[in-house]
Amino acid sequence: HPGTVVTVLDLFDGRESLRPLWEQVQGFREAVAPIMAKAPQGVHLICYSQGGLVCRALLSVMDEHNVDSFISLSSPQMGQYGDPHHDDLYLNASSFLALINGERDHPNATAWRKNFLRVGRLVLIGGPDDGVITPWQSSFFGFYDANETVLEMEEQLVYLRDSFGLKTLLARGAIVRCPMAGISHTAWHSNRTLYETCMEPWLS
Repeated sequence: HPGTVVTVLDLFDGRESLRPLWEQVQGFREAVAPIMAKAPQGVHLICYSQGGLVCRALLSVMDEHNVDSFISLSSPQMGQYGDPHHDDLYLNASSFLALINGERDHPNATAWRKNFLRVGRLVLIGGPDDGVITPWQSSFFGFYDANETVLEMEEQLVYLRDSFGLKTLLARGAIVRCPMAGISHTAWHSNRTLYETCMEPWLS
């Protein structure tokens, strides 16, 4: 798209990516806020791998965001290597995912859901040959049940309860799912076919 301003945020690289996720969210919030302020007609977020979780948290905590399309590129949106046999431990101990998923009550839950629903479109991208995201369906909000069977997004409690807005987004036609086979985790952001098929249509 000629004339589109593109900003690549170089934050929390290498070992810094191991810093607490809420610290990363705050760092990106400080970097993104002035960019949004200069783009009153809206911005697109393209967020890869762990960055997709950071971006989703941004959508929750920023009541001033103006994100048109949030493109989640091979991100473990429902978790990574989670243990479905210890849900209680996860719900009580998780200081990040359980909160942005609305799985545990907290004072900001209503505001975060409202903020998340400001997004114009949620584009989910992933595939069975990723090799890192486990299960790969986590890129589409799928995850294991207690029998280690993968349940799709529409079968997840966070969807059924609409705890942070997924069901509402889908009902208004604002979720796009783009599964693609044959792409490994480190190749998503350099695959032209993927870009033309799953990303370019939503970068208006």
